Amino acid sequence: MKDLKRRTIRGGVARMAAQGTNFAASFVSLMIMARLLGPADYGLIGMVTAVTGVLALFRDFGLSSAAIQRPTLSDDESSTLFWINLLIGAGLTLLGVALAPAIAAFYHDRRLIAVTMVMAASFLFNAAGIQHGAHLQREMRFTALSIIYTTGAMVSATVGIGAALAGFGYWSLVALNVTSPLVITVGCWVATRWIPKLPRRLRSIRSMLGFGGTLTLNGLVAYVAYNLEKILLGRFWGPAALGIYGRSYNLINLPTSNLNSAAGEVTFSALSRLQAEPARLRNYFLKAYSLVLALTLPVTVAFALFPGDVIQFVLGPKWSAAAPILRVLAPTIVIFAVINPLGWLMYSVGLVKRSLKIALVFAPLIIMGYVIGLPHGPNGVALAYSAVMMLWVFPHIAWCVHGTAVSFWDILRTSAKPLACAVAAGALAFGARLAYCESLPLFPRLALECAILLAVFSVMLLFVAGQKSLYVDLIRGLRGAPLPEQESLVSA
Repeated sequence: MKDLKRRTIRGGVARMAAQGTNFAASFVSLMIMARLLGPADYGLIGMVTAVTGVLALFRDFGLSSAAIQRPTLSDDESSTLFWINLLIGAGLTLLGVALAPAIAAFYHDRRLIAVTMVMAASFLFNAAGIQHGAHLQREMRFTALSIIYTTGAMVSATVGIGAALAGFGYWSLVALNVTSPLVITVGCWVATRWIPKLPRRLRSIRSMLGFGGTLTLNGLVAYVAYNLEKILLGRFWGPAALGIYGRSYNLINLPTSNLNSAAGEVTFSALSRLQAEPARLRNYFLKAYSLVLALTLPVTVAFALFPGDVIQFVLGPKWSAAAPILRVLAPTIVIFAVINPLGWLMYSVGLVKRSLKIALVFAPLIIMGYVIGLPHGPNGVALAYSAVMMLWVFPHIAWCVHGTAVSFWDILRTSAKPLACAVAAGALAFGARLAYCESLPLFPRLALECAILLAVFSVMLLFVAGQKSLYVDLIRGLRGAPLPEQESLVSA
């Protein structure tokens, strides 16, 4: 079990390091391309991805998670799952091509026909590598996955920037979106060197399809809940308004989504191996949960407190209308950081039906908020989004953890410390801005604001909140030093 812990620590750090590189590549490409392209270009692609994103939920059909969650998996089962995924990917590509004229008619823009057809190829590229990626996750080869994802991010960013510099406009964003899944799939094939066999009719596949189907339906409901506002903004306010809102949302959500994705892969794999050991599962989950919160909160708080500086530095002056949206969306992203990791817990112990029920209750609430805020444009939608999320957060936590090894109070105690540290650090950083920073040029001002925020947060988290032992244990695991016999809880 100590070996599992060390592999989890090393894998988690490897994936987070890779995700950090991906974040940097995305951040740099965003900075460059936002200056080469305009809000309408991003809005045009956002119109397509808001709709095709629904199809993207079916490209996996939850079969990668089903493969990882299974205690054992045979080569025949993996091969059969591969061919099912490939068939689904091919079908989604054809469906995307068929839907292209309807999408263009819905938004009243014929340019979307060609854009949708080209972007539909990404479904097939993704499908071909799903089970190869699942193999790497089951074997906890997270260093290999890290290299693959980092390469995909850097190559796609290079292609996108090169196309934008060459004057291809919104087509550079299409190239970026299509290149990434192709590179990642090729990398997974090379890393595993696994050649799927012909499919077989196996009884065990039916249960995995049931698990994956429930997971996919859950993802579909959640996607509609979290993305319908983009479709509505594009339809009723046009590509420029959607471009402003979409860039704000993606920018502030970038750290949370990247970290949750990296940590989720590692934690889900580890927790799935610990289903029969509730005490250890609780310990592992709470430590991973605390770590992700601690890494996410400072960046989100910085975006909330200094949105004008962030937008000016990252996107440039023509995106200034995104600053107030960035600030209003901050509570939503903090709540995402709190509730998204609960999915690792539910999926690892097989509670996919509960997750679906939660999504079915939540979706109508958030959609109602969008509809109320829509007449007021992007700012109104962002405000409605955050308001509904703040009302929903505590019922969501209680429902997710009910009957599991983790309690509602575990989550509150574990999240309270980094949240309190973030609030205190944010207050001091904002006070320093008012007192000393406003007369400085843009970059030194933003750098000083963020440095104060990060330094105060780190000191408070390690020494005031008493979480130094968590990070010492993390470093010991990385260095191969002996790990403690007793794993103290983060919440203790």
